[in-house]
Amino acid sequence: MTPQYPTVSAVVPTRDRPELLRAAVAAILDQDYPGRIEVVVVHDQSTPDRSLEELSRPGRRVRVIANERAAGLAGARNSGTLAAEGELIAFCDDDDEWLPGKLSAQVAALTAVPGAEFVSCGIRVSYDGRSVDRVLDRETITLAELLRDRMTELHPSTFVIRATALRDGFGLVDEEIPGSYAEDYEFLLRAARSAPLVNLTVPYVLVRWHKRSYFAQRWDTISAALQWLLERYPEFATQPAGQARVTGQIAFARAASGDRRGAVHWARRTIRDNPREPRAYLALAVAGRVVRADAVLRTLHKRGRGI
Repeated sequence: MTPQYPTVSAVVPTRDRPELLRAAVAAILDQDYPGRIEVVVVHDQSTPDRSLEELSRPGRRVRVIANERAAGLAGARNSGTLAAEGELIAFCDDDDEWLPGKLSAQVAALTAVPGAEFVSCGIRVSYDGRSVDRVLDRETITLAELLRDRMTELHPSTFVIRATALRDGFGLVDEEIPGSYAEDYEFLLRAARSAPLVNLTVPYVLVRWHKRSYFAQRWDTISAALQWLLERYPEFATQPAGQARVTGQIAFARAASGDRRGAVHWARRTIRDNPREPRAYLALAVAGRVVRADAVLRTLHKRGRGI
């Protein structure tokens, strides 16, 4: 009997990145997956490019729609998810690329685990002319592990999820998080609450990190979003090191925005939970003008890491 391969719908939110978008779509269409692939390109706050649909070919369909939900990445992903026809939903950012073999390996891994709803894989981070592989050395990931560690290897462009889990299970991407910051982490926490995540220990996605300017208002948004996350997930109290990681990020954001008093407050709270959390001391260094926040970020990004 010929095996039945589930149709996969790849949701690609986009805004004003036409060349990178076409590279992302081409990498999806070129996957060696034997089943059908549908690419749903969701234009967010930009004019839909219908010419992308001409890239369709047998077994590979490209659809172009507009984001009709909340403006931003979360709303665009949800618009694509609700419009998608596949049994499995995959995410891909418009500046990333799936590497050969990704989809076949992930679908096989997901379908091999009874009750599994979500599968991820490793990433290859490209930043400032350098590439670094980031791979988790584990095949399953629990909620407790995610509370302790954000695991930045779990990038949205690696996610493949059962459509039923998104529509009738743990739900869509949250559109209420301030500035949509950390919406992917909140999504992971909610997914792991439902069932352990399956993970492949291979870097199957090229992730491009760009140089960004973090102005004061953006840091304020990051701080507000992370405080929202702590309130939303009281389980952080069961993992002091994980809670300290998040409060350390808040401390750094307050320092980067110029709020020295707020930085010291959150740094003290962080050290109280975990004296070994480096973000607290980085925040104090930025607040004391020993080092600039952007210099810290550049150094981390060159290593394939973030704050």
